[in-house]
Amino acid sequence: MSLEIEQSILSSCDSIFPEVIDFTKEMVKQYSTLDQEQGVLNLVEDHLIELQLPVIQVPIELSRLEKHELFAPTEWSYDNKYNLVSAINPDASGKSLVLNGHLDVVSARPFDMWAQAPNIPWEKDGWLYGRGSGDMKSGVAAMIYAVHAIKHAGYKITSPVTIQCVVEEECTGNGALACLDRGYDGDFVLIPEPFGPQIYSGQLGVLWFKVIIKGRPTHVLDTSSGANAIEILQLLIPALKELEHELNEKFRVAPYDQYDHPFNLNIGKFKGGNWASSVPAHAEMEGRIGFPTGMTSNHIMQLVSDKIELATHNHPILKEFKPVLRFHGFRSEGHLVDMQNPGITLLSECHQTLTNMKPEHYLSTCTSDLRAFHFYNKTAGTCYGPVAKNIHGVDECVNIDSIFHTLKAYALFISRWCELEKIK
Repeated sequence: MSLEIEQSILSSCDSIFPEVIDFTKEMVKQYSTLDQEQGVLNLVEDHLIELQLPVIQVPIELSRLEKHELFAPTEWSYDNKYNLVSAINPDASGKSLVLNGHLDVVSARPFDMWAQAPNIPWEKDGWLYGRGSGDMKSGVAAMIYAVHAIKHAGYKITSPVTIQCVVEEECTGNGALACLDRGYDGDFVLIPEPFGPQIYSGQLGVLWFKVIIKGRPTHVLDTSSGANAIEILQLLIPALKELEHELNEKFRVAPYDQYDHPFNLNIGKFKGGNWASSVPAHAEMEGRIGFPTGMTSNHIMQLVSDKIELATHNHPILKEFKPVLRFHGFRSEGHLVDMQNPGITLLSECHQTLTNMKPEHYLSTCTSDLRAFHFYNKTAGTCYGPVAKNIHGVDECVNIDSIFHTLKAYALFISRWCELEKIK
Protein backbone atom coordinates (compact mmCIF):
# COMPACT_ATOMS: atom_id res chain seq x y z
CA MET A 1 0.00 0.00 0.00
CA SER A 2 1.49 3.33 -1.07
CA LEU A 3 1.96 6.23 1.32
CA GLU A 4 -0.24 8.34 -0.94
CA ILE A 5 -3.17 5.95 -0.60
CA GLU A 6 -2.76 5.75 3.16
CA GLN A 7 -2.67 9.52 3.42
CA SER A 8 -5.84 9.82 1.38
CA ILE A 9 -7.57 7.33 3.71
CA LEU A 10 -6.42 9.21 6.80
CA SER A 11 -7.62 12.46 5.24
CA SER A 12 -10.94 10.76 4.65
CA CYS A 13 -11.06 9.99 8.39
CA ASP A 14 -10.63 13.72 9.06
CA SER A 15 -13.58 14.52 6.82
CA ILE A 16 -16.02 11.97 8.19
CA PHE A 17 -15.14 12.19 11.89
CA PRO A 18 -18.04 14.55 12.74
CA GLU A 19 -20.38 11.83 11.45
CA VAL A 20 -18.75 9.33 13.82
CA ILE A 21 -19.53 11.57 16.79
CA ASP A 22 -23.09 12.22 15.61
CA PHE A 23 -23.66 8.47 15.16
CA THR A 24 -22.26 7.75 18.63
CA LYS A 25 -24.61 10.31 20.16
CA GLU A 26 -27.60 8.81 18.39
CA MET A 27 -26.69 5.37 19.74
CA VAL A 28 -26.27 6.73 23.27
CA LYS A 29 -29.83 8.06 23.08
CA GLN A 30 -30.96 4.46 22.65
CA TYR A 31 -30.73 3.17 26.23
CA SER A 32 -30.00 -0.43 25.23
CA THR A 33 -30.00 -2.43 28.45
CA LEU A 34 -30.86 -6.14 28.46
CA ASP A 35 -34.06 -6.80 26.47
CA GLN A 36 -34.21 -3.13 25.47
CA GLU A 37 -31.85 -3.39 22.49
CA GLN A 38 -34.39 -3.01 19.67
CA GLY A 39 -34.06 0.76 19.36
CA VAL A 40 -30.31 0.72 18.87
CA LEU A 41 -30.54 -2.27 16.52
CA ASN A 42 -33.00 -0.35 14.34
CA LEU A 43 -30.75 2.72 14.38
CA VAL A 44 -27.59 0.82 13.44
CA GLU A 45 -29.33 -1.17 10.71
CA ASP A 46 -30.64 2.03 9.14
CA HIS A 47 -27.17 3.53 9.34
CA LEU A 48 -25.49 0.56 7.68
CA ILE A 49 -28.00 0.75 4.86
CA GLU A 50 -27.41 4.50 4.55
CA LEU A 51 -23.67 3.82 4.20
CA GLN A 52 -24.51 1.25 1.48
CA LEU A 53 -23.19 -1.64 3.52
CA PRO A 54 -24.95 -5.01 3.31
CA VAL A 55 -26.80 -5.99 6.46
CA ILE A 56 -28.39 -9.16 7.77
CA GLN A 57 -30.16 -9.92 11.04
CA VAL A 58 -28.57 -12.92 12.75
CA PRO A 59 -30.87 -14.38 15.42
CA ILE A 60 -29.80 -15.95 18.68
CA GLU A 61 -31.52 -19.30 18.19
CA LEU A 62 -31.84 -21.33 21.35
CA SER A 63 -32.41 -24.56 19.43
CA ARG A 64 -29.07 -24.12 17.63
CA LEU A 65 -27.00 -22.89 20.55
CA GLU A 66 -28.28 -24.29 23.84
CA LYS A 67 -26.13 -27.43 23.69
CA HIS A 68 -22.98 -25.63 22.60
CA GLU A 69 -20.28 -25.62 25.27
CA LEU A 70 -19.82 -21.83 24.89
CA PHE A 71 -23.53 -21.05 25.31
CA ALA A 72 -24.41 -19.29 28.56
CA PRO A 73 -27.78 -20.41 29.99
CA THR A 74 -30.18 -17.57 30.73
CA GLU A 75 -33.45 -16.87 32.50
CA TRP A 76 -34.90 -14.79 29.67
CA SER A 77 -36.33 -15.46 26.23
CA TYR A 78 -34.55 -15.16 22.89
CA ASP A 79 -37.71 -14.58 20.89
CA ASN A 80 -37.02 -11.92 18.26
CA LYS A 81 -33.53 -11.17 19.59
CA TYR A 82 -30.80 -10.80 17.00
CA ASN A 83 -27.45 -9.28 16.02
CA LEU A 84 -26.54 -7.26 12.95
CA VAL A 85 -23.89 -8.48 10.52
CA SER A 86 -22.50 -6.76 7.44
CA ALA A 87 -20.60 -9.31 5.36
CA ILE A 88 -18.50 -7.58 2.70
CA ASN A 89 -17.09 -9.80 -0.07
CA PRO A 90 -17.84 -13.00 1.87
CA ASP A 91 -16.78 -15.26 -1.02
CA ALA A 92 -13.61 -13.38 -1.95
CA SER A 93 -10.12 -14.76 -1.56
CA GLY A 94 -7.47 -13.21 0.65
CA LYS A 95 -7.07 -12.65 4.37
CA SER A 96 -10.39 -12.05 6.10
CA LEU A 97 -11.10 -9.61 8.91
CA VAL A 98 -13.86 -9.31 11.51
CA LEU A 99 -14.73 -6.07 13.30
CA ASN A 100 -16.87 -6.86 16.34
CA GLY A 101 -18.57 -4.55 18.81
CA HIS A 102 -21.49 -4.76 21.21
CA LEU A 103 -24.56 -2.53 21.34
CA ASP A 104 -25.89 -3.47 24.78
CA VAL A 105 -25.17 -1.42 27.90
CA VAL A 106 -25.50 -1.93 31.64
CA SER A 107 -28.06 -0.07 33.71
CA ALA A 108 -27.32 3.56 34.59
CA ARG A 109 -29.70 3.64 37.55
CA PRO A 110 -30.16 5.60 39.71
CA PHE A 111 -30.28 8.37 37.12
CA ASP A 112 -30.20 11.12 39.76
CA MET A 113 -26.56 10.30 40.54
CA TRP A 114 -25.55 11.49 37.07
CA ALA A 115 -24.61 15.09 36.30
CA GLN A 116 -27.07 14.93 33.38
CA ALA A 117 -29.47 12.29 32.07
CA PRO A 118 -27.38 9.24 31.04
CA ASN A 119 -29.33 8.62 27.83
CA ILE A 120 -28.88 12.20 26.60
CA PRO A 121 -25.28 12.63 25.35
CA TRP A 122 -23.35 15.74 26.31
CA GLU A 123 -19.81 17.02 25.83
CA LYS A 124 -17.45 18.66 28.28
CA ASP A 125 -13.70 19.38 28.11
CA GLY A 126 -13.07 16.98 25.23
CA TRP A 127 -15.13 14.12 26.65
CA LEU A 128 -18.44 12.72 25.43
CA TYR A 129 -20.74 11.63 28.26
CA GLY A 130 -23.63 9.17 28.45
CA ARG A 131 -24.26 5.50 29.17
CA GLY A 132 -22.56 3.45 26.49
CA SER A 133 -20.52 6.36 25.14
CA GLY A 134 -17.34 4.50 26.01
CA ASP A 135 -18.55 0.94 26.49
CA MET A 136 -18.78 0.71 23.58
CA LYS A 137 -20.89 2.69 21.15
CA SER A 138 -18.08 5.06 20.19
CA GLY A 139 -15.96 2.03 19.28
CA VAL A 140 -18.79 0.59 17.19
CA ALA A 141 -19.13 3.91 15.36
CA ALA A 142 -15.36 4.07 14.78
CA MET A 143 -15.11 0.54 13.35
CA ILE A 144 -18.08 1.01 11.00
CA TYR A 145 -16.80 4.35 9.77
CA ALA A 146 -13.29 2.96 9.34
CA VAL A 147 -14.77 0.75 6.63
CA HIS A 148 -16.66 3.72 5.21
CA ALA A 149 -13.47 5.82 5.21
CA ILE A 150 -11.93 3.49 2.62
CA LYS A 151 -14.82 4.08 0.21
CA HIS A 152 -14.96 7.80 1.04
CA ALA A 153 -11.29 8.00 0.00
CA GLY A 154 -12.12 6.46 -3.38
CA TYR A 155 -11.21 2.82 -2.79
CA LYS A 156 -13.13 -0.40 -2.35
CA ILE A 157 -12.23 -3.35 -0.19
CA THR A 158 -11.97 -6.58 -2.19
CA SER A 159 -11.06 -8.90 0.69
CA PRO A 160 -13.62 -10.49 3.03
CA VAL A 161 -14.55 -8.11 5.87
CA THR A 162 -17.34 -8.73 8.38
CA ILE A 163 -18.81 -6.12 10.69
CA GLN A 164 -20.61 -7.58 13.71
CA CYS A 165 -22.82 -5.46 15.97
CA VAL A 166 -23.92 -7.82 18.73
CA VAL A 167 -26.02 -7.92 21.87
CA GLU A 168 -25.48 -9.54 25.26
CA GLU A 169 -21.75 -8.97 25.51
CA GLU A 170 -22.41 -7.60 28.99
CA CYS A 171 -24.09 -10.72 30.32
CA THR A 172 -23.65 -13.90 28.26
CA GLY A 173 -21.65 -13.55 25.06
CA ASN A 174 -24.41 -15.44 23.28
CA GLY A 175 -24.70 -12.72 20.64
CA ALA A 176 -21.16 -13.17 19.35
CA LEU A 177 -21.55 -16.95 19.62
CA ALA A 178 -24.64 -16.82 17.39
CA CYS A 179 -22.63 -14.98 14.72
CA LEU A 180 -19.83 -17.53 14.83
CA ASP A 181 -22.31 -20.40 14.75
CA ARG A 182 -23.64 -18.97 11.48
CA GLY A 183 -20.14 -18.92 9.99
CA TYR A 184 -19.33 -15.21 10.36
CA ASP A 185 -15.70 -15.65 11.31
CA GLY A 186 -12.35 -14.57 9.89
CA ASP A 187 -8.59 -14.79 10.08
CA PHE A 188 -8.34 -11.97 12.59
CA VAL A 189 -10.77 -10.02 14.78
CA LEU A 190 -10.52 -6.48 16.13
CA ILE A 191 -12.79 -5.32 18.94
CA PRO A 192 -12.75 -1.60 19.86
CA GLU A 193 -13.43 -2.07 23.58
CA PRO A 194 -12.63 1.10 25.59
CA PHE A 195 -9.33 -0.05 27.04
CA GLY A 196 -7.44 2.59 25.10
CA PRO A 197 -4.95 2.42 22.22
CA GLN A 198 -3.00 -0.53 23.59
CA ILE A 199 -2.75 -4.19 22.65
CA TYR A 200 -5.08 -6.34 24.74
CA SER A 201 -2.97 -9.32 25.74
CA GLY A 202 -5.40 -11.53 27.62
CA GLN A 203 -8.44 -11.83 29.85
CA LEU A 204 -9.42 -13.97 32.79
CA GLY A 205 -12.47 -16.17 33.23
CA VAL A 206 -15.80 -14.91 34.55
CA LEU A 207 -18.65 -16.80 36.23
CA TRP A 208 -22.09 -15.50 37.18
CA PHE A 209 -24.18 -17.21 39.85
CA LYS A 210 -27.39 -16.77 41.83
CA VAL A 211 -28.21 -18.01 45.34
CA ILE A 212 -31.78 -18.22 46.62
CA ILE A 213 -33.04 -18.69 50.19
CA LYS A 214 -36.59 -19.30 51.39
CA GLY A 215 -37.08 -18.40 55.02
CA ARG A 216 -40.07 -18.53 57.39
CA PRO A 217 -42.37 -15.51 57.13
CA THR A 218 -44.23 -14.20 60.14
CA HIS A 219 -45.60 -11.00 61.64
CA VAL A 220 -43.04 -8.79 63.33
CA LEU A 221 -44.93 -8.98 66.62
CA ASP A 222 -42.80 -12.08 67.19
CA THR A 223 -39.78 -12.14 64.86
CA SER A 224 -38.23 -15.03 66.79
CA SER A 225 -40.89 -17.37 65.39
CA GLY A 226 -39.78 -16.59 61.84
CA ALA A 227 -36.59 -16.98 59.85
CA ASN A 228 -35.37 -13.87 58.01
CA ALA A 229 -34.32 -14.97 54.52
CA ILE A 230 -32.35 -11.77 53.92
CA GLU A 231 -30.27 -12.25 57.06
CA ILE A 232 -29.74 -15.95 56.35
CA LEU A 233 -28.56 -15.31 52.81
CA GLN A 234 -25.97 -12.81 54.00
CA LEU A 235 -24.30 -15.61 55.99
CA LEU A 236 -22.97 -16.98 52.69
CA ILE A 237 -21.04 -13.87 51.69
CA PRO A 238 -18.02 -14.60 53.98
CA ALA A 239 -17.71 -18.05 52.42
CA LEU A 240 -17.66 -16.55 48.93
CA LYS A 241 -15.13 -13.95 50.04
CA GLU A 242 -13.00 -16.81 51.34
CA LEU A 243 -13.07 -18.39 47.87
CA GLU A 244 -12.03 -15.07 46.36
CA HIS A 245 -9.09 -14.93 48.78
CA GLU A 246 -8.05 -18.50 47.97
CA LEU A 247 -8.12 -17.86 44.23
CA ASN A 248 -5.82 -14.86 44.63
CA GLU A 249 -3.49 -16.70 46.99
CA LYS A 250 -3.19 -19.98 45.08
CA PHE A 251 -3.69 -19.06 41.43
CA ARG A 252 -2.11 -15.63 41.08
CA VAL A 253 0.66 -16.84 38.79
CA ALA A 254 2.20 -15.37 35.64
CA PRO A 255 1.07 -13.33 33.88
CA TYR A 256 -1.49 -12.32 36.53
CA ASP A 257 1.17 -12.06 39.22
CA GLN A 258 1.58 -8.44 38.09
CA TYR A 259 -1.72 -7.70 39.88
CA ASP A 260 -2.18 -7.78 43.65
CA HIS A 261 -5.78 -8.97 43.37
CA PRO A 262 -6.82 -9.99 39.84
CA PHE A 263 -9.69 -12.37 40.69
CA ASN A 264 -12.57 -10.34 42.04
CA LEU A 265 -15.86 -11.33 43.64
CA ASN A 266 -18.76 -8.94 43.25
CA ILE A 267 -22.18 -9.33 44.83
CA GLY A 268 -23.98 -7.29 42.21
CA LYS A 269 -27.65 -7.76 43.13
CA PHE A 270 -29.46 -8.50 46.38
CA LYS A 271 -33.21 -8.50 46.90
CA GLY A 272 -35.85 -10.06 49.08
CA GLY A 273 -38.87 -9.65 51.28
CA ASN A 274 -42.32 -8.25 50.66
CA TRP A 275 -43.18 -5.91 53.51
CA ALA A 276 -41.32 -3.93 56.17
CA SER A 277 -43.49 -5.42 58.90
CA SER A 278 -43.17 -9.02 57.75
CA VAL A 279 -40.18 -11.29 58.32
CA PRO A 280 -38.85 -11.89 54.76
CA ALA A 281 -39.92 -15.20 53.25
CA HIS A 282 -37.41 -15.11 50.41
CA ALA A 283 -34.16 -13.51 49.29
CA GLU A 284 -31.76 -13.90 46.41
CA MET A 285 -28.39 -12.51 45.43
CA GLU A 286 -26.49 -12.54 42.18
CA GLY A 287 -22.73 -12.45 41.97
CA ARG A 288 -19.77 -12.55 39.64
CA ILE A 289 -16.37 -14.04 40.30
CA GLY A 290 -13.24 -13.90 38.17
CA PHE A 291 -11.02 -16.94 37.80
CA PRO A 292 -7.59 -17.65 36.29
CA THR A 293 -6.66 -18.54 32.76
CA GLY A 294 -6.41 -22.32 32.47
CA MET A 295 -9.20 -23.04 34.94
CA THR A 296 -12.33 -24.49 33.35
CA SER A 297 -15.86 -23.23 33.87
CA ASN A 298 -16.79 -26.57 35.45
CA HIS A 299 -13.93 -26.19 37.92
CA ILE A 300 -14.94 -22.73 39.12
CA MET A 301 -18.61 -23.77 39.32
CA GLN A 302 -17.55 -26.68 41.50
CA LEU A 303 -15.49 -24.39 43.75
CA VAL A 304 -18.43 -22.02 44.24
CA SER A 305 -20.75 -24.95 44.90
CA ASP A 306 -18.31 -26.51 47.40
CA LYS A 307 -17.98 -23.25 49.35
CA ILE A 308 -21.73 -22.85 49.67
CA GLU A 309 -22.17 -26.50 50.61
CA LEU A 310 -19.46 -26.24 53.29
CA ALA A 311 -20.99 -23.06 54.74
CA THR A 312 -24.38 -24.77 54.77
CA HIS A 313 -22.96 -27.78 56.58
CA ASN A 314 -21.24 -25.59 59.20
CA HIS A 315 -24.14 -23.29 60.04
CA PRO A 316 -27.31 -24.67 61.69
CA ILE A 317 -29.72 -22.14 60.20
CA LEU A 318 -28.32 -22.69 56.69
CA LYS A 319 -28.76 -26.41 57.23
CA GLU A 320 -32.43 -25.84 57.96
CA PHE A 321 -33.03 -23.28 55.20
CA LYS A 322 -30.87 -24.69 52.46
CA PRO A 323 -29.59 -22.26 49.82
CA VAL A 324 -30.30 -23.03 46.17
CA LEU A 325 -27.41 -22.27 43.80
CA ARG A 326 -27.98 -21.56 40.11
CA PHE A 327 -25.64 -20.61 37.29
CA HIS A 328 -26.85 -18.32 34.52
CA GLY A 329 -25.16 -15.80 32.29
CA PHE A 330 -21.39 -15.79 32.02
CA ARG A 331 -19.43 -18.98 32.39
CA SER A 332 -16.53 -17.76 30.30
CA GLU A 333 -13.02 -19.14 30.51
CA GLY A 334 -9.97 -16.91 30.25
CA HIS A 335 -7.26 -16.96 27.61
CA LEU A 336 -4.06 -15.22 26.55
CA VAL A 337 -3.62 -13.52 23.18
CA ASP A 338 -0.97 -14.82 20.79
CA MET A 339 1.22 -11.72 20.69
CA GLN A 340 3.25 -13.15 17.79
CA ASN A 341 0.28 -13.31 15.43
CA PRO A 342 0.71 -11.30 12.19
CA GLY A 343 -2.43 -9.31 12.99
CA ILE A 344 -0.96 -8.16 16.30
CA THR A 345 2.27 -7.21 14.55
CA LEU A 346 0.38 -5.21 11.94
CA LEU A 347 -1.77 -3.43 14.53
CA SER A 348 1.38 -2.50 16.43
CA GLU A 349 2.86 -1.07 13.23
CA CYS A 350 -0.30 0.97 12.58
CA HIS A 351 -0.17 2.33 16.11
CA GLN A 352 3.48 3.27 15.65
CA THR A 353 2.72 5.00 12.33
CA LEU A 354 0.12 7.19 14.02
CA THR A 355 1.91 7.89 17.31
CA ASN A 356 5.64 7.34 16.64
CA MET A 357 5.62 5.04 19.67
CA LYS A 358 5.31 1.32 20.26
CA PRO A 359 1.95 0.33 21.81
CA GLU A 360 1.69 -0.74 25.40
CA HIS A 361 0.07 -4.04 26.32
CA TYR A 362 -2.97 -4.50 28.56
CA LEU A 363 -3.77 -7.67 30.51
CA SER A 364 -7.43 -7.52 31.52
CA THR A 365 -9.07 -8.57 34.78
CA CYS A 366 -12.46 -8.70 33.07
CA THR A 367 -13.68 -10.38 29.88
CA SER A 368 -14.85 -9.47 26.38
CA ASP A 369 -16.37 -11.15 23.32
CA LEU A 370 -12.84 -11.94 22.18
CA ARG A 371 -13.21 -15.21 24.11
CA ALA A 372 -15.90 -16.47 21.70
CA PHE A 373 -13.54 -16.15 18.74
CA HIS A 374 -10.65 -17.76 20.61
CA PHE A 375 -12.58 -20.74 21.92
CA TYR A 376 -14.94 -21.25 18.98
CA ASN A 377 -12.26 -21.92 16.39
CA LYS A 378 -9.04 -20.30 17.65
CA THR A 379 -9.50 -17.08 15.69
CA ALA A 380 -6.69 -14.67 16.55
CA GLY A 381 -7.50 -11.15 17.60
CA THR A 382 -7.33 -8.43 20.20
CA CYS A 383 -9.07 -5.37 21.60
CA TYR A 384 -7.91 -1.86 20.75
CA GLY A 385 -10.15 1.14 21.19
CA PRO A 386 -10.96 4.53 22.69
CA VAL A 387 -10.14 5.81 26.18
CA ALA A 388 -13.14 5.78 28.52
CA LYS A 389 -13.80 6.62 32.15
CA ASN A 390 -16.43 5.38 34.59
CA ILE A 391 -17.62 2.49 32.42
CA HIS A 392 -20.41 0.69 34.30
CA GLY A 393 -20.35 3.68 36.67
CA VAL A 394 -21.79 7.18 37.05
CA ASP A 395 -21.02 9.79 34.38
CA GLU A 396 -19.49 7.33 31.92
CA CYS A 397 -17.55 9.21 29.25
CA VAL A 398 -15.16 8.70 26.35
CA ASN A 399 -12.30 10.87 25.19
CA ILE A 400 -13.25 12.34 21.82
CA ASP A 401 -9.68 12.51 20.49
CA SER A 402 -9.27 8.81 21.29
CA ILE A 403 -12.32 7.99 19.14
CA PHE A 404 -10.61 9.80 16.28
CA HIS A 405 -7.41 7.82 16.88
CA THR A 406 -9.40 4.55 16.88
CA LEU A 407 -11.06 5.49 13.58
CA LYS A 408 -7.69 6.17 11.95
CA ALA A 409 -6.01 3.09 13.42
CA TYR A 410 -8.78 0.80 12.16
CA ALA A 411 -8.88 2.42 8.73
CA LEU A 412 -5.10 2.10 8.45
CA PHE A 413 -5.23 -1.53 9.61
CA ILE A 414 -7.92 -2.35 7.02
CA SER A 415 -5.89 -0.71 4.26
CA ARG A 416 -2.83 -2.80 5.14
CA TRP A 417 -4.56 -6.10 5.95
CA CYS A 418 -7.03 -6.13 3.07
CA GLU A 419 -6.77 -5.82 -0.70
CA LEU A 420 -8.04 -2.51 -2.08
CA GLU A 421 -8.95 -1.30 -5.54
CA LYS A 422 -9.42 2.20 -6.85
CA ILE A 423 -13.10 2.96 -7.47
CA LYS A 424 -13.51 3.74 -11.15
